[in-house]
Amino acid sequence: MSNENDERPMREVPIDWEALEDAFENNAPEVHSYLHLSTGEVLRVVDGIADPEMHTRIASDSVYLRIEPVSSREQYRWMERYIPMVDEPELRGRLTQAIDGKGAFRRFKDVLMSHGPERERWFAFRSERLRVFMEAWLAAHALTPVARPAAAPVVEPPQDSAPISQDQLSGRRGRSADALRRQVREVTDTLGIRDLDKVLAFAEFVKARRAARTFGHRRDGRAEGEAPLESSPEGSPDDDEPEPSSSVPNTLAR
Repeated sequence: MSNENDERPMREVPIDWEALEDAFENNAPEVHSYLHLSTGEVLRVVDGIADPEMHTRIASDSVYLRIEPVSSREQYRWMERYIPMVDEPELRGRLTQAIDGKGAFRRFKDVLMSHGPERERWFAFRSERLRVFMEAWLAAHALTPVARPAAAPVVEPPQDSAPISQDQLSGRRGRSADALRRQVREVTDTLGIRDLDKVLAFAEFVKARRAARTFGHRRDGRAEGEAPLESSPEGSPDDDEPEPSSSVPNTLAR
C-alpha cells in the first residue's frame, strides 16, 4: 500500500552537507534552521537575535523547509552505543561515568578532549549517525541530494524571491576570514597562559571534529538507520544539551 510520500515527485537539491549536519545536531529550543529548497543553503534563526518579522516571512515561505533536529535523547543513545566500542578499559569506564546525569554531553566531550584518536573515532561515528538521519529526512520530504556546483554562476533573482542571507537575518555585515583571524589575534593577545591553553584546546577540538566529519562524509559504506526508542534511557538527561560545538549557532552567534 503506497502512501502520499511515495506518489510525490522527487526534487533535486544541492545539499550543503556540513551546514545541514550542524542544523540536525543543534536542538536548542531557541535555534530554528531552514533548508532553502532551490539553493540548498541552510538558514539559522536564533530567537532574540534574528528579526521576528524576518523569521515569520521565512516560516511562511514554501521555498524554505523547517529542519527537524535530532533529539537530545537520541544523541545521548549514540554516546551509549559508542562507549562499548572503546578498546581501553579505563577510558571506557570514565566515559560511562561521564554520561551519568545532567551535563553528560559536556563531560563526555571533556573526557575525550585528551584522547585525540578516540575523539576522532567518536566524531566519525557521530557524523555517520547524523548522515543516516539526514538522508531519511530528505527522503521523507521527497528530496534527492545532488552535488553542489563548484562555482555557481551569479544570478540576480527578483527582489521578492531572493533568498534571505544570514547577514540580512542578523543585521550584520559579512566578515572575511582575514578579518576574523585578526580579531582572534587581538583577543588572544589579551589572555593569560591558562586562558590561552583553553582556547588552544577548543581549537584542536574543532579541528578534530571537522576532520572526522569530512572522513565520515567520504566513507563509501553507511550504517543502516535505527528506529528511535520511545523513551529516554534511565539516567538520560532529557533537558541536557549536546556538545557545546553543536549548541552554538555557527553563524549568528559569532
